[in-house]
Amino acid sequence: MGLMTMKLDLITTNPNRMNGQPCIRNLRLTVKRFIDLLATYPNWEKLLQEFPELEDEDIQQAIIYAST
Repeated sequence: MGLMTMKLDLITTNPNRMNGQPCIRNLRLTVKRFIDLLATYPNWEKLLQEFPELEDEDIQQAIIYAST
């Protein structure tokens, strides 16, 4: 499946959560905040230690979502 047709089903929006900003799996972690964290952490291992609820697919979809 190409990037343009990939379903980003782990990126959620809810007007009552985080001011309607796109979040990862309805967590209180916005895509924007996550992308900012990626720039801060030198490797994903440290990031995943801070956010153990995140999975590889969450990271991939957040990056794809932010790039579109």
